[in-house]
Amino acid sequence: MEHSKFGKFLRIFFGCHARPDRSFYFRGKQFPICARCTGELIGILAGIPIAIFWGCPRFEFVLLMMIPLIFDGFLQKLTSYESGNMRRLFTGILFGIAFIFAFVYFRRFCIWIAGLILKLLGMDPTAVDKMMKSIGG
Repeated sequence: MEHSKFGKFLRIFFGCHARPDRSFYFRGKQFPICARCTGELIGILAGIPIAIFWGCPRFEFVLLMMIPLIFDGFLQKLTSYESGNMRRLFTGILFGIAFIFAFVYFRRFCIWIAGLILKLLGMDPTAVDKMMKSIGG
């Protein structure tokens, strides 16, 4: 496996094992990250424009999108079951998209907490609500 700086960054960012048997190959060269992490990367990159142009689905749906990867990963870890790279890719894509949505919800939660703290510190609730609305809270 060729070790580029970008490939090393991706392995660190995703915490990827980059096992050859769980990775895709292009023109005889192994991808720097495994199939599941490749799916997550695709999902993250696809999730950004999806969230911007179509918004986020309900939080419960976001959690449901994460379950296939979690279930598949733990099933492999705890049993002799071995999923294929296409399943890993698909579950990774779903998880990556859901990760972006979860990040948006986390941002909203942080804004809500900041507004609550400002109100508890005695700031004008109407002004705080107006400010929160202007920054997307």
